[in-house]
Amino acid sequence: METTTAGLNFRDATDADVDALVALVESAYRGDASRAGWTTEADILDGQRTDPEGVLEVIKSPDSRLLTVERDGRIVACCQLEHRDEHAYFGMFAVSPTLQGAGLGKTVIAEAERQAREAWGVTEMHMTVISVRDDLIAWYERRGYRRTGRMTPFPYGDERFGIPRRDDLRFELLVKPLV
Repeated sequence: METTTAGLNFRDATDADVDALVALVESAYRGDASRAGWTTEADILDGQRTDPEGVLEVIKSPDSRLLTVERDGRIVACCQLEHRDEHAYFGMFAVSPTLQGAGLGKTVIAEAERQAREAWGVTEMHMTVISVRDDLIAWYERRGYRRTGRMTPFPYGDERFGIPRRDDLRFELLVKPLV
């Protein structure tokens, strides 16, 4: 499915997008390049955020979509949508660091919610956020997500998720009704 909103082209990722999507996600969260935006995790995690295998797995999964957002033919944002019974899971959300803070993220998440609701008839969107990311959680709360207090442990020792710089990391479930 392909849609255009506010000068942005939304489409499902293909195998040919893998390298560009890995680079986008890494630039939004890891290393010095990520410091150009506000979503950086560089102070709490080193190492990778994702890899080509992880991105390809999302693209190939029958219950997932990797929504790719282009402006002027260039990938500028992405997010994972996964159908899980009555809700959808929202993850792998990345906006190019140099474009953060200008409303692009709001547009992307609103379109992702719309597409999940229309494609799967889900009534809620779920996501997990590292619990120490107060600024990011506050941003999601302004978009209608609520903290549940339900925590899951951070996968310490699994470098596919990064190398923690602190020992108090865990994920909190955020939920938003899609009505």
